Amino acid sequence: MAPAPSLLPELASDYQRIASAIAFLQARYQQQPDLADLAAHLHLSEHHLQRLFARWAGVSPKRFVQFLTKEHAKALLRQCNVLDTSLALGLSGSSRLHDLMVTTEAVTPGEYASAGQGLRMAFGFCATPFGHALVASTPRGLCQLDFFDTEAERDAQVQALQSEWPHALLVRDDTQAQAWATRIFAPRLSTDTRPLHVLLKGSNFQLQVWQALLRIPAGQVMAYGDLAQAIGRPAAARAVGTAVASNRIGYLIPCHRVIRQGGHFHHYRWGTARKQAMLARESALGEADMQVL
Repeated sequence: MAPAPSLLPELASDYQRIASAIAFLQARYQQQPDLADLAAHLHLSEHHLQRLFARWAGVSPKRFVQFLTKEHAKALLRQCNVLDTSLALGLSGSSRLHDLMVTTEAVTPGEYASAGQGLRMAFGFCATPFGHALVASTPRGLCQLDFFDTEAERDAQVQALQSEWPHALLVRDDTQAQAWATRIFAPRLSTDTRPLHVLLKGSNFQLQVWQALLRIPAGQVMAYGDLAQAIGRPAAARAVGTAVASNRIGYLIPCHRVIRQGGHFHHYRWGTARKQAMLARESALGEADMQVL
């Protein structure tokens, strides 16, 4: 695989400021801070701030803030017709972020029991539009994508990977990890046009939930109860929530698209700000695509 272009490291650097902006806006939402307030907080000129958002999200800071609001999330929930539309659309929409195909495969019972005996697994660290990430893969596909903000988090994720697959041979390969990131986050820049293959390790119920997540269109959201209904388990909303939280392949299996019925963004493995950034960026790029069509 060819090394990734420089776009993703630049966007990863942007994300640190985006996350800081989200935290600032959350803390002062009732005061409705304007562009000057946000620029001062980020130690940027207003012009530079406009360029930052245009590069990272494709929209102005003002429009981006609108995507971050609870009211926007509630509006998305109202648009979601679970049985007839959302799960049927899958990844075939026009969003630039998901102009790709994803196929899934579960580990066999024997592989599950052997905890990776005889399996060679590559792992590495890479840049993404949502900060830095650990990516792990086998010859059969991607098996882990974890976001991190600190070295301590990164090290803990490596330890978790080793615990998850204690008998596998782990080999570090940052170049391969970055190539995976390019295919996921900037597919039009990748020379590898094959479908993305994902190797899942979980119970039958977890696999059912994770596969349903893949059918939620980019830029859309679904409530836990609606997701439970969509997989034919309407009384299992709590179990669905647990399965969503157990997902170890961030963003690509989009657990960030499941929120509470009231529009709350809480309970995301990689942080609430990152979840909001993912949803807002998907909404922004989806809106840009609709303007082009």
